Amino acid sequence: MSFNTFGKVFRFTTWGESHGPAIGCVVDGCPPNIALSEKDIQADLNLRKPGQSKFTTQRKEKDLVKILSGVFEGKTTGTPISLIIYNEDMKSKDYGNIKNKFRPGHADFTYFKKYGIRDYRGGGRSSARETASRVAAGAIAKKVLKQFIGSKFSIIGGVTQIGPVFINRDNWNDSQIRKNPFFCPDKEIVSMFEEYLLDTRKRGSSCGAMIELRAKGIPIGLGAPIYSKLDADIAAALMSINAVKSVNIGAGSDVAALTGEMNSDEIRSKNGKIKFKTNNAGGILGGISSGQDIICSFAVKPTSSILNTRETINTSGKNTKISVHGRHDPCVGIRAVPIGEAMLACVLLDHYLMNRAQCG
Repeated sequence: MSFNTFGKVFRFTTWGESHGPAIGCVVDGCPPNIALSEKDIQADLNLRKPGQSKFTTQRKEKDLVKILSGVFEGKTTGTPISLIIYNEDMKSKDYGNIKNKFRPGHADFTYFKKYGIRDYRGGGRSSARETASRVAAGAIAKKVLKQFIGSKFSIIGGVTQIGPVFINRDNWNDSQIRKNPFFCPDKEIVSMFEEYLLDTRKRGSSCGAMIELRAKGIPIGLGAPIYSKLDADIAAALMSINAVKSVNIGAGSDVAALTGEMNSDEIRSKNGKIKFKTNNAGGILGGISSGQDIICSFAVKPTSSILNTRETINTSGKNTKISVHGRHDPCVGIRAVPIGEAMLACVLLDHYLMNRAQCG
């Protein structure tokens, strides 16, 4: 299997399977002399790890990260940073009854057809378990960006929709996001999220979600036209996350219904400072950051592993039926928030380093 590496200057390679002994990643291109500890990385991993509420899979993983290389006396050395996270709570027997069946809507079918072999234990490499490694890499990227850009830099993500339930964007409050199990920025909608998810799980089904990311303090000039646009690389990063089916930058697909006047982000100058009246572009113009907040969102499909019986085929091509038991997220989109934050951070650092190399 090729293409396990992401990035150009700041790069990371992930490895491992859902039910293997461990997962991890190797981060290359990280600048030297950045203060970094396992504690810095662990804080982000704790946001993603399973089993933290009744609304996520009950698989219990501590997701404790260990730095194997690239850090000396508390600072990065500029050499590859190797990270490992041991798997602890695997229950491979839960997948025994579907080892020869393909879950509809899942990568089981395409992986088997492409490679001719299948690790049915939790999906193997196709499992979202791999994303813990991305979160670890993203934590390093955030640390570097914070040192280079300063305290004005931040990335925050929130769930704006679960199934048919939407938040009120006028109620968005960053401080609320870490105070509930849904990463919801609108405290008034939390109870509705809870009610809908409990009902979904009771019905043996699953649901999708929409996540919005906001990066603040981003300097002007990140991104390179034509083939390394900042928004193109952000879209690629977010689309690479398991179960993501669409990405929006700024107003995204809504621009199709706007007029030129409505879509244009008018620019003014006041006391020597440039200000935009709106941000439909999501902070990116012509593939280059404008200095506004980077705003993007992505849609996550419903979890494919559901209790309700569905029609499918087996590895011999014969018709059969499938019902998936075991521990699964009724809405995998909830835990996608820290993953999205991590991927956005990696892209922003990658482009920050490329821009510094070209433009100083």
